[in-house]
Amino acid sequence: MRRHRLGDPADTRHRTGNALRLRGPARARGPRPGPAPRLSPFAPDWTLRAAARLTARLRTDDPRPVALALSGGGDSVALLHLAADWAREHGRPLLALTVDHGLNPDSPDWSRRARAAAHAVGADWRELRWTGDKPAAGISAAARTARHRLIAGAARQAGASVILFAHTADDVAEGELMRADGSTLGRLRDWSPSPVWPEGRGLMLLRPLLDVRRADLRHWLAARGADWIEDPANADPRFTRARARQALAGQHPAPSPVPPEPGPVHGVRAVEDDLIHLARDASARALAAAVVCAGGDERPPRGDRLARLRERLAQGEVFTATLSGARIIAMEEGVFLTREPGEFRRLGAEPLPLPPGVETVWDGRWSLTVEEPGWSVAPAAGRMAALSAADQARLRALPAAVRGGRPVLIRNNPPATVLAGEAVGAHALIEQRLAFALDGMTHEPAPDAMAHGAPPRNHLFSGVRLIA
Repeated sequence: MRRHRLGDPADTRHRTGNALRLRGPARARGPRPGPAPRLSPFAPDWTLRAAARLTARLRTDDPRPVALALSGGGDSVALLHLAADWAREHGRPLLALTVDHGLNPDSPDWSRRARAAAHAVGADWRELRWTGDKPAAGISAAARTARHRLIAGAARQAGASVILFAHTADDVAEGELMRADGSTLGRLRDWSPSPVWPEGRGLMLLRPLLDVRRADLRHWLAARGADWIEDPANADPRFTRARARQALAGQHPAPSPVPPEPGPVHGVRAVEDDLIHLARDASARALAAAVVCAGGDERPPRGDRLARLRERLAQGEVFTATLSGARIIAMEEGVFLTREPGEFRRLGAEPLPLPPGVETVWDGRWSLTVEEPGWSVAPAAGRMAALSAADQARLRALPAAVRGGRPVLIRNNPPATVLAGEAVGAHALIEQRLAFALDGMTHEPAPDAMAHGAPPRNHLFSGVRLIA
């Protein structure tokens, strides 16, 4: 079978006899019969290993879809076939998500081919588009972030809690080479939370092909009579990833092992709404995650600043500091992290309007849903005097450090200022986010386990008294 590079006029031919049909109407959504599973008895070993990873992490006979990122390239098409076989056997719907970045004139055709590939194996499919202005520099990183945001939003909307990605052993090797050259690209893990927040809240990413070579996937696809596209950007030396790929071309090492898990997690003592309690000897990974979650930020603190913070904690200092939007209170009995309310004044943050009946994430830390129009949310700092006596009493019952960062609801007509809480549809997201970041989720959660942004009580956090 001949495979064409994108842009080859032969790509527009009407094809039959393989997994892609380039012309003809799209099939209707809904269940579709697909080819019979082909994983055994003559499947390569790597397909059995990958299928076992799906079984280990995913629930079976669950009506929620498993989402899959489908570019239409060989890696993602191979994962599509593998996942479709697994989904049929285990009673799960499969939803393929394709992002049109709008960066190549051929991208509409790529999306059509991805749709055909998804429908051919019985998967549902949805196209997502990255619209708006594109940055003049750093386009690869911006496109990657946009892709994760779009896919996460679509997966959540469909009710999925796990997204499959087709990264391979070659991606692992290329990433190592890029980091050695100064890239800040993160290391790939087979099971990790979505890297975008808040769009990716409650979502886990599963990469079952990290020990498989790209060439092996394509040989397998060819044997199945499948087709795929080749993005010319993968060979464009203007892009760091392409240069790494070219530098490794011709090398045929044994498949890389699945990357080791990140550093140890220890020292998280408790989480209570928007206050985190750590031990002074908390691991670097736990401290970094706590800073990000308490501050509502998306990016971890710089390594040098985190190292300095750990050094001060190890020396037994008692201090208050601010890092990445979090207030860090180091006391003899431990370290407490919450939102730094002074950041609201520094940034000049305006109240955030709340559309009725729609979940809104405020400050990266709280989920709010109101039933009536006219409400906005803002920090309690500077607004405490406008609260009712009952709300002021509830606020005074909280540790002083957290009061200014608590959300309050504001309405102009008729005027009202109300302390947000469960009675008005407000739920803290910090415990869930920290649990995901520190491997508290070992497999796909049950359908109702993540209600209101709280993870199931687990081994991460033990109840201890927080600061008064």
